[in-house]
Parts: sequence; C-alpha cells; structure tokens
Amino acid sequence: MTHTQTNAQLDGKRLGWIILAVLALGAVIGAGAGLLTLLLYGVEHVMLGYIEGSELPGPFGVPAVRRVISVTLGMTVAGVIWYLLRHKTAKVPSVKKAVAGERMPVWQTVLHVVLQIFIVGSGASIGREVAPRELGAMLAQRFCNLLHIEGDSGIDRRMVVAVAAGAGLGGVYNAPLAGMFFAVEILLVDVTIEKVAFGLGMSAVAAFVAASIKGHHTFYDITAMQPSSTPTLMLFALLCGAACGAVGALFRKGSSWAEAHKPSGRAILWQMPLAGLVTGLVAVFVPQVMGNGRAAAQLGFSTFIPEVAGTSGAVQSPASAAASPWTLLSGGSGVVADSAVAGVASAGASGTVAASGASVTGTGAGSWLDFGSGLAPNAGTVLTLSHVGMILAVLALTFVAKALITLMTIRSGASGGVLQPGIALGSTLGAMLGLVWMFAFPADSVTACALIGAAALLSASQQAPLMAMCLVMELTEAPITFFVPVGLAVASSALVSKWVLDGMKRREMLAERRS
Repeated sequence: MTHTQTNAQLDGKRLGWIILAVLALGAVIGAGAGLLTLLLYGVEHVMLGYIEGSELPGPFGVPAVRRVISVTLGMTVAGVIWYLLRHKTAKVPSVKKAVAGERMPVWQTVLHVVLQIFIVGSGASIGREVAPRELGAMLAQRFCNLLHIEGDSGIDRRMVVAVAAGAGLGGVYNAPLAGMFFAVEILLVDVTIEKVAFGLGMSAVAAFVAASIKGHHTFYDITAMQPSSTPTLMLFALLCGAACGAVGALFRKGSSWAEAHKPSGRAILWQMPLAGLVTGLVAVFVPQVMGNGRAAAQLGFSTFIPEVAGTSGAVQSPASAAASPWTLLSGGSGVVADSAVAGVASAGASGTVAASGASVTGTGAGSWLDFGSGLAPNAGTVLTLSHVGMILAVLALTFVAKALITLMTIRSGASGGVLQPGIALGSTLGAMLGLVWMFAFPADSVTACALIGAAALLSASQQAPLMAMCLVMELTEAPITFFVPVGLAVASSALVSKWVLDGMKRREMLAERRS
C-alpha cells in the first residue's frame, strides 16, 4: 500500500484527533495570537504614545527624543532578560527544532515570546511573526502530551506541532492560507490532502478567534491601486520578480549571517542597547524604519502620482491620503479638509490628465520632508511628477535603512522574524521600479508595482513562494484578479533566487576547498 493510500484511509480515531486539534488547539492558539496583538498595542501606547493601525501605520507623530529613548530602553531591558534566559535556564529551541521533537519549556517560551512583542512595540526593526508561531508550537507539544498523542495510534506529533505553528501565523495576521502554507511548505516540506486540510482548518479557527479578540482590519492599504491587471503589468511582474529574487536572496543570506553571528555571551548586554540607540537615531530622520515593517511597506503602497492616475484608473480616497506615510512624514495631521477626494485624477477631454487634491492640515512646524523646499511633499500637497527624483530618494533611503537596521538588530542578539521586513523591502523596491516603469507605461499604478514587489521579495527571502503570495494577498486584501501578476512575479523570483543562492553555495564550497 502506498503512502498516499495510507493517508487517505483515515480511521475514525485519527479523524477524531484531527477534529479535536483543529477546534480546541486552533481556538487556544487564536486566543494567544489575539492577546499578543493587544500586548503589542499596549507596549506601543506606553513606550511611544501611539497605537499602529490603518490610520497611523507608524510612529510618525512621536517626538524624536521619545523614539530614541523607547527603542534604546526596550532593547536594553530585553537584552538583559534574554541573556539570563539563554544562560541561566532551559533554552527555547526554534520552531523547526520543536517540530523535529525538541521540547519547548513553558514559562521560558512564554517570556521569550513576550520579549519579541515588547521590542517590536518599543520600535525595534524586526518582525513579530515568530512569537505566535513559537507559542503555537509550545501549546501543540503540551496538547500532545496531555492527550498522549505520539503518532502510533493517533495523529503524527510532528504534524500537529508544525500545523499549530502555522496557525499562530495565520491567527496573528488573519491569514489562514499563509498559515497553512507555512506549515506544509516550510516546516513539513510535504504536501498531502491531510496536511493541507489540517493546516487550513486550524489556521482558519485561529484567525477567527484572534480577530474576535483584536478586531479585524486590512493590514495594508492598497486602495490607490488600479482596478485590474494589464498586459504591461504582467511584463513588469516578470522583470520585477527577477530583480526581487536577486535582492531577496541577498537579504536571506544576510539574515542567515546575522543569525549565525549573534553574541553568545555577555556581549548581548551592550550590543542590543547599542543597536537600539542606532535604530532610534536613524528613526529621528526615518521614523518608518521602526517596528516590524508596516510603516515602511505602507510608504511603498501609498506612493500615488495623481497626474498619471487617470490612465490607470487608480483613485486615492481622502482617508487613504490622510493616513499615507507621505502625508504623515511631511507633517500632516491626517485631517483632510472638506470632502474633496485627495489625489483623484481624471483625464480631460483634450487627453491631458488633471489632478485635484484635498487639503491636509499640518500639525505645525514643517519636517525634513518638505516639497516646498524641494525635498518631499509638504502637508496639503500631493506627490507630483516634478518630484519623482526625491520620491525615489526617500524610497531608496527607507529600503537601505530598513534592510541594514533589521540585520543589525538580529546580529545584536534579538529574536524575531523577517517576514514583515521582507514585505517592507519588497514594497519599497517595487515602488521604486514602478515609478520608473510609470513613465513608459502609465496604465500601471505604482501601488500595483509595490504589491508585486512585496510578494516577490518575500518569496525569495523565505524560499516559500506559495506562503509569500498568500500572505501578501491576505494582508492587503487585494482583488483576486491580481493573483495572476503576483503569481508570475513570485514564480520569477523563486527561480532567480534559487539560482543566486545555489551560486553562492557553490562559490563558498569552492573557497573552502581552496583554503
């Protein structure tokens, strides 16, 4: 009897265990994911005086001094506790090691998870998605212990732990498809009907329970995107996917290097505070570098040029314009005057494109981003073609700062993920490429290009194209028709990144033989 036939013949007991795990374990993991999100909001409120959301994706209005103090203090406290955790008590294994059977201690894992949320809430540049995955894996191990599930007469313990870790991801981001693919594509590396159904079921339950606790909202605003795909956007997806594949492979290599060179002793006690201080100083000028990457990614998604929007049919609503990082960076308060639509572009009868923008009232003094001085859009104005050079410069600065600060944070000894930082890098890179592409093909919006870039770079950095595509599409709630260009970009990225990574591996092996 083949392996597939064996899996297909589920007996009643095995099916009962799966249903119980989906409902009970999925609900508990969802509750944990929801509470971790509320914890993040609480830390942000106490440390930075704001709570991230669709109207305020980053600490743009937080005083610069408070940014510096918050992230430096957060990293200092976490560094001390992590030093004690790693040297005075049982170590917390990675999710992959937990799936392989290594035990995750209870209170150490909980504290380790809370610390990850704490540093992200205080402004550290690192992802928070590892925390709910580790919590899910630990809960799954206890679930298996409690019910004596070892795989002999019930369900496979390894599968339960992997699926639970994926449910943690699906719960915290309301992304059940991404949670399922994380389990089967990254952890189990084995796709069967049983594993897909188990993973999707538990992730869906976790997402539902988590949303009932933390609320539901679209994580990324891409409403300034064109309504449908175009043939030229397909071509862009192919080319952008290749570029993001190469860059994503380098980011993956860099994050692996940073992880491998974390301080093993007392050096974490000064390296993490130093990393926090550097992050805070950079955030004085680039506040979108702080946090898990939401602010930086939204900067790319919100890049909207109304002068050419009429060709693509893209429209930016007043709410989107007010919450745009471009508005917030320029000192805008997010209050849109009157009821005019910000940045609505329409094609005139003569074939020219005219733009009208709603006025956005500022908070007072100007900021370093001031298009009135030729640098960036001033409060009350919209992005224009005459400022494309500086828009590109801001996006490039954000891209470089986010990449370097994230790698520095990991290298200093902090624990966390690179999913959201990867999306941020892909969004800003896609927006940069989209701004250039726009001159030749104005029917393609920059927001659509940023969406494609986000999925493509995440695919390369994680080496998980299905998970990456679904996570970005679920976080943005993008129209289903955009699965086509995004899928093409992800495919291109996956192939190029594998070629780049394989080439690096061959060169390293050759260098070792010569040495």
